[in-house]
Amino acid sequence: MDRLQAMTMLIKVVELGSFSAASKALNVPLPTLSRKVSELENQLGVRVLHRTTRKLSLTIAGTDYIRACKRIIEQVEEAEREVKGEYLEPRGELVITAPVMFGKKYVLPIVTEFLSLYSNINVQLILSDGNMNLFENEVDMAVRIGVLPDSSMIATQVGKIRIVTCANQQVLEQYSQLSSPYDLSNFACILLNTENTPPHWRYYLPDAQMNININISSRLTVTDSESAVTAAINGVGITQQLHYQVKDAVDTGELSIILPEFEPETVPVHLIHKSKKYMPQKMKSFLAFALPKLKRKIGALTA
Repeated sequence: MDRLQAMTMLIKVVELGSFSAASKALNVPLPTLSRKVSELENQLGVRVLHRTTRKLSLTIAGTDYIRACKRIIEQVEEAEREVKGEYLEPRGELVITAPVMFGKKYVLPIVTEFLSLYSNINVQLILSDGNMNLFENEVDMAVRIGVLPDSSMIATQVGKIRIVTCANQQVLEQYSQLSSPYDLSNFACILLNTENTPPHWRYYLPDAQMNININISSRLTVTDSESAVTAAINGVGITQQLHYQVKDAVDTGELSIILPEFEPETVPVHLIHKSKKYMPQKMKSFLAFALPKLKRKIGALTA
């Protein structure tokens, strides 16, 4: 039995939470994967996984063993990368993912400048509003906007972004003046329908010192923020977006921010990467280059 291969398979099963997901990620037939893990358990003489029809969980022995497996695999990968030169100089392919609009406005210019300085690094920039699994998709780093779930990832906060409500002046003149979030029920609104978007708009009532959720009747529902902003500019209705998504339209006077005193708490922005003790130079170089630039860009937006 190839023990390192079996360890790698076991780690992937634990990271993704199921044999079927690990089978797809590793491109290994499900029966083969299950057999390899069983052979590893037989070799150890202990059970490392509790298997039920609904979920997998680690045994106490399994928790310790997985921790040791990760250390071993990382040491092997470190040795292989060192032989290839990734620890001696910044080189190789770097895979980064970010939300679509944020990636276009803030990440792509940084990547472009970074590439001009590091001729031996190639970057694959994946712009997606879905939260890609870094392990399953072999992604090195990701920009995440919003509160992060607990995970083994290393996360560095690069700033916070306002959540703002906007409309063009013609729309605001068609209705009675807004004085509170509750008045939004009288307005045409533009909603987002994505996996990361809640079915309501959040606000904060300063007098009551409490957060509230407002259910909105949609005049138009779209699946991306850029379309929602365009529709708002064209007078379809009111939309609630992250500040960077509407900043250009606000600066040019195409949209106005309304109800600013009721804005909810700002949302954090993080740059995350897989939890590894040793990182290749390409990742270290990009982190050192990108972190201060992202912090400045988001800080300027907040100001």
